Amino acid sequence: MSLPNLDRHASFGPLALRLGLGGVFVAHAYAKAAIYTFPGTVQFFEAQGFPGFMAYPVFATELVAGLALMAGFGTRWAALALMPVMLGALKPHLAAGWMFTSPGGGWEYIAFLLAALVAQFFVGSGAYAAESMRSRQPVEDARAGLRHDAC
Repeated sequence: MSLPNLDRHASFGPLALRLGLGGVFVAHAYAKAAIYTFPGTVQFFEAQGFPGFMAYPVFATELVAGLALMAGFGTRWAALALMPVMLGALKPHLAAGWMFTSPGGGWEYIAFLLAALVAQFFVGSGAYAAESMRSRQPVEDARAGLRHDAC
C-alpha cells in the first residue's frame, strides 16, 4: 500500500528525530545539574573510572548540542559531538547486560541513542531548522526537477 504524497513530508522525519534527541540530551544535562548535582555527577564519573572533571564537559556538550539539535542549528555537528558522550556512557552499562531495566541499567538505551545520533548525522536537520531558515537558498525539487525558493 502506498501513501499518497508522503515524500513531500519526508523532512518531518529528521525534525522529529532531532527534537526527540535534543529533548533527551537537554534532560540528561538538567539531571546532572539539578537532580544528581555536579558533585554527585563527578563522584559517579570517578566511580566508573572516568576523571571526575569530565562531568563538566559532558554536561556542557549534552546541554549545548541538545539545544542545537532542537533548534536545528549545526545539526550534524551536534550529533557528531554527542557520539563520544554516548560511547563513554556505554562503559558503565555494558556489564549490566542488554536491557536498560537490568540492575545498573543495560546498554540498549545507550546503543539506541548512539544509532539515532548516527542517523541524525546522515539525514541532516529536516523541516523547521534554524540552519535552513537562514540560508533560504533555492532548492532542487527532486520529483519535478523544478527550481523554487525554500520555505
